[in-house]
Amino acid sequence: MTAEFSLLLGTAATLGLVHTVLGPDHYVPFVAMAKARNWSNRRAMVITLLSGIGHVSSSVVIGMVGLLFGVELLKLTALESFRGEIAGWLLFGFGIAYMIWGIRRAMKHVSSRPHSHGLLTHKHPGGGLAHSHNGRHEDQANITPWIIFTIFVFGPCEPLIPVLLFPAARADAFNVFAVALTFSVFTIGTMLALVYASMRGLAKVNLGIMERYSHALAGFVVASCGAGIQFLGL
Repeated sequence: MTAEFSLLLGTAATLGLVHTVLGPDHYVPFVAMAKARNWSNRRAMVITLLSGIGHVSSSVVIGMVGLLFGVELLKLTALESFRGEIAGWLLFGFGIAYMIWGIRRAMKHVSSRPHSHGLLTHKHPGGGLAHSHNGRHEDQANITPWIIFTIFVFGPCEPLIPVLLFPAARADAFNVFAVALTFSVFTIGTMLALVYASMRGLAKVNLGIMERYSHALAGFVVASCGAGIQFLGL
């Protein structure tokens, strides 16, 4: 391995790690949804992994195809920027819609007396019979993970395209593949590490009376991430 190749891989790894850490949209939505929907650590990791693969794969494919056909770097960068705007609006829109749904759900399912999740027994307004259920909310038939996955497929990896240019200019297919793989591994690995660490920390947080609004809070957090992309350039 030459010093030049080592530097190239080091740059790809650093960019993958830094752009993920500095982009809260890479991990905060997963943490927020996992907390609100009571996802297990394993499920959250799988969803994050698949979304991360979709996230980097779309940019890798676009970058490689563009460079193969000699598309200018500025055009590829512009395309990635356009995809970023789409992903930002999708994330913002999904967050707003989920927040509204969460508020309506909280108001609809207000109990006649306070209760905590886990194994629950309570009465609903209107004199219904008391019944028991656990705190996992309709996870089996839920499309939320697929929505998040789709949004992340649209999400670009802007730093990847320029770093692919150097080995592509030398027609070095192996180096192009190595750079793309290194960037992808560090991006997805950082996503997984941040989601896991955040979930471990939040596991000790009890929302108390705000538990009823956990979905609304999750939607607000996701919408904030989308707003950060669109208006703050995160």
